Amino acid sequence: MSTEKTYTPDLFEPIGQLDKRAEQLNRKQVGVWKDAWLRFKQNKGALLGLFLVLVIGLLAIFGPLINEYDWSTQNVTIKNQDTAVDGHYFGTDHAGRDLWQRVWYGAKVSLMIAFLAVFLDVIIGVTIGGISGYFGGRVDAIIQRFIEIIYSIPNLIIIILLIMLMEPGIWAIAISIAMTGWVPMSRIVRAQVLKLRSQEYVLAARTLGASHKRILLKHLIPNVIGPIIIAVTFSIPSAIFFEAFLSFIGLGLRPPEASLGVLISEGNGFMQLSPHNLIWPALVLSILMFAFNMIGDGLRDALDPRMKK
Repeated sequence: MSTEKTYTPDLFEPIGQLDKRAEQLNRKQVGVWKDAWLRFKQNKGALLGLFLVLVIGLLAIFGPLINEYDWSTQNVTIKNQDTAVDGHYFGTDHAGRDLWQRVWYGAKVSLMIAFLAVFLDVIIGVTIGGISGYFGGRVDAIIQRFIEIIYSIPNLIIIILLIMLMEPGIWAIAISIAMTGWVPMSRIVRAQVLKLRSQEYVLAARTLGASHKRILLKHLIPNVIGPIIIAVTFSIPSAIFFEAFLSFIGLGLRPPEASLGVLISEGNGFMQLSPHNLIWPALVLSILMFAFNMIGDGLRDALDPRMKK
């Protein structure tokens, strides 16, 4: 008995046009950055950190406008007041200066130094790391040996030497911090570029005659933005802390200039007599460190594709 199936023409009749809605995506398409923002918003700690940074940033800009005092005006008749008398919301310091004004002015100076140092870190680190990872070979070997030499020298020694060669000030501290802070950034960029330089779109750009500069700036660096942003977010609190440390040991800004490090250094001498001189700047510094680290954790979770569920 034959088991062969017989095919008749009626089996091949068209069933009509499919519903166009079946071809539509059920989920609305979102870009990479929008998806990262949506995931960032789900992190409550990161949102808290962002809120704290915005509040302190606004107070650093507009806080001195709230009362009529000046951050540098001295009045020894009201020194070391620890209560909010006559508009001195944080009291006064050992020279009778308004501590509210000095804390927010110092926070602004510390943030300026940190952002300037990190900006220089990005420029130097991304440039050197991108060149090292893209060209590889002998170029990469020479750059990496140079980086190892810098990394083997304690960064505090390099910073002290640079500060001794320059006049103390915002630029001197920022440049000194950046001279060693770019090394971790360059290593991150180098590792990412090494991984991406063999991708098809890079080979296609090379085949079409694109220059090395165009490939780096238009194809490779834009695809490393995520790790760069994460590294920047963690570098800012490190720069703030390093500025405070340098000012505390007398290598940073010098009184009567104000930064969080200067205020903590001055308040340390009056800790037993007037602890508020130390408490307020130390509290602002701690909040900034906590907030930026929480933002960094949130950005790492949002931008790292391995963290997606």
